[in-house]
Amino acid sequence: MTRLFSLTLLYFLIACTPLPPKNSSNICYTFREKDGWYDHARQSYEKWGIPIPVQMAIMHQESRFVADAQPPRTWLLGFIPWFRPSTAYGYAQAKDETWDYYLDHAGDWGADRDDFADASDFIGWYCNISSSRLGIARWDARNLYLAYHEGHRGYERKSYLQKPWLLQVANKVARQANIFQNQLNACNVN
Repeated sequence: MTRLFSLTLLYFLIACTPLPPKNSSNICYTFREKDGWYDHARQSYEKWGIPIPVQMAIMHQESRFVADAQPPRTWLLGFIPWFRPSTAYGYAQAKDETWDYYLDHAGDWGADRDDFADASDFIGWYCNISSSRLGIARWDARNLYLAYHEGHRGYERKSYLQKPWLLQVANKVARQANIFQNQLNACNVN
């Protein structure tokens, strides 16, 4: 009986976690497959002014659209699962303290990091602040991503210049935003 209950609970938990899109590198397929995602991304754009391809490129980089994404655990003595290096979680990989700040200042108290609409709103909100505070253009996916990754103070201090790997990732995000924009121009997701 206990084994049956455990298997049922496991199945229920797996069934409740949304699967990522089958073709996450094509925004048209993603929006067709994931009912409501386009509308949520558009609502974030209308609210915060951050273009849909920029939001989606950041989310693609951060989680590959995996709802419950987390950084991998470190291992103690090479075989004991230990702590995660960060509290980043969900589609947007928002850290606990940043998410709490968002909830206090812009988000709905019922917002969850593993909910696409909330994650899209969070990315729009954060990038809007980056644009206003740091003077980054709303279409500048590269620099918006750098500010997203390093935080506003880190971006101001140019901490990313000491991280060549991060500059490469930011360039990749910018390319992905351009690809997503071209794909959106060619498909009808409305």
